[in-house]
Amino acid sequence: MAGLTPGFATQFAAGTLTAAVPLLLGGLGEQISERAGVLNVGIEGMMLAGAYAGFAVAYGSGSLWLGLMAGAAVGVLLALPMLLLCIRRAADQIVTGIALTLAAQGLTALLHHVSFATTYPRLPAPATLYGRFPLDYMALALCAGLAWLHRNTLLGLHLQAAGVQPAALDQSGINVARLRGGAVLTTGALAGLGGAYLSEISAGVFVPFMTNGAGFICIVLAMLARRRALLVLAGALLFGASQSAATALQLLGVDVPSDVVQMLPFAMVMVLLAGLGAGRLPAALGQPYRRGGQ
Repeated sequence: MAGLTPGFATQFAAGTLTAAVPLLLGGLGEQISERAGVLNVGIEGMMLAGAYAGFAVAYGSGSLWLGLMAGAAVGVLLALPMLLLCIRRAADQIVTGIALTLAAQGLTALLHHVSFATTYPRLPAPATLYGRFPLDYMALALCAGLAWLHRNTLLGLHLQAAGVQPAALDQSGINVARLRGGAVLTTGALAGLGGAYLSEISAGVFVPFMTNGAGFICIVLAMLARRRALLVLAGALLFGASQSAATALQLLGVDVPSDVVQMLPFAMVMVLLAGLGAGRLPAALGQPYRRGGQ
């Protein structure tokens, strides 16, 4: 078995961050939505749709950045039904989110079959800044910025009130539906961006169902983080390390079955939920609100 060399440690750290960034973006988006009182179960579908759109646009245009923007835009597009059905029409948030995810899975698999199934093209390796893709630094800066926003701004207080006491926020003159709608669209943009990162930067290729439950892990991250953005980062790094561990063990000469590789992140979910439990969730999470009262 090979020794633990500095090169091994560097490879493991790089793999951890690459696996963590999509979870960080999606987890931060889900946290915004949950703070406002909307349980966005459709985030898995938004990430998958963003992954396909990001790859397709990057491959067609030759620009990774255009692909990332396309992924974010498609995430917003897929968030619109959530806004219209759950916030405007008071539909069940869980049922709507599952329906969106199933629709995204079917549509992206069909589009991939039509466009890329015979070739499975790959994107070139991205240009880096000090060894990392620039979006990595931007994601970390976003995390710090959201941590400040949630604690120190009126918008952060309004988001929290929308998830805890929407009626009181309504009486103060704030449009709860508009605030929740903005939160859901922001979640869609970050989830789509995370999905595009997954296909463009992490993998360099799109494969049907490639999110493989990443959106649901983002929901767990948001719940475990107890409404703190920096804890979303810590959780994303922990999950990223669990995903990178299999590759690291292979570098050490340990043969790791592929089933174990796929199981590790979900085993980590079970361990964390059993040990920590979900944080205190907003009192009105998942509950529709109509202006003028509950």
